Amino acid sequence: MNQEQRQHIGQAKGFIAALDQSGGSTPGALARYGVEESAYSNDEEMFNLVHEFRTRIIKSPSFTNEHILAAILFEGTIDRDIDGVGTAQYLWDRKGIVPILKVDKGLEDERDGVQLMKPIPTLDEILAKGVDKGAFGTKERSVIKQARAEGIARVVDQQFELADKVLAAGLVPIIEPEVDIHCPEKEAAEELLLNHVLRHLTDYGADRQVMIKLTIPSVPNFYAEVIEHPGILRTVALSGGYSRHEADELLAKNHDLVASFSRALLEGLTVNQSDKEFDAELAGSIKEIYSASIT
Repeated sequence: MNQEQRQHIGQAKGFIAALDQSGGSTPGALARYGVEESAYSNDEEMFNLVHEFRTRIIKSPSFTNEHILAAILFEGTIDRDIDGVGTAQYLWDRKGIVPILKVDKGLEDERDGVQLMKPIPTLDEILAKGVDKGAFGTKERSVIKQARAEGIARVVDQQFELADKVLAAGLVPIIEPEVDIHCPEKEAAEELLLNHVLRHLTDYGADRQVMIKLTIPSVPNFYAEVIEHPGILRTVALSGGYSRHEADELLAKNHDLVASFSRALLEGLTVNQSDKEFDAELAGSIKEIYSASIT
């Protein structure tokens, strides 16, 4: 494991760029960028177009390790190159930004108020690929929609079971038990989640760490005990459907919780912008998110 990467992602100031839209979310991401579905006729063409978009972001002069700790990549992105160099290698060697690989394959249908991760039958191969391509860690997402104890326990159990497999492969997992921002009893769901996460963290310490990605809590600094736990390398927050302004405003109220934004980061970027306009828009977004992340 790359100790320089561990130190950067664990201690430096900054945030994580989530550039990991996959099959289900890619059409929406392209549409917001100004590329309609009529521009492609199959998945391969669609993923080529979104890779061009991600390449434009990564190569932008404003996309540097001064503000960005890491970038989360879709498996199809880590399989592709930027200027003849593997995307993960390009991120670290050219930009000093830590590459992370999204490994989940989407969500099961809702049951007991939650959506578990679908099975990942090729997990061993994906983890081996991540190691081979130079990824530092992984990210895996599930969703909590209702404050139901049994469902939330199943989400956290599944997340940590997968985390153990990721650690065994030599990578650092980002556990992501997202609480839907529209959950009718969001605070209650967050309390249940916190208790289950802390229960699992008793098996982790400074020599065996994970990362965790959480919805910005309803009560500021609610996850302080998680953030300060020796088994946690870094705690990051998703934007969860909030606008960038809303997400930044909420995030700034939480000490030592840093962003791992996707949609909020890309807000305002369009395919028809000149490179100068594109970079100016991205630079503004990065600076706003960074400022909210260093509180």
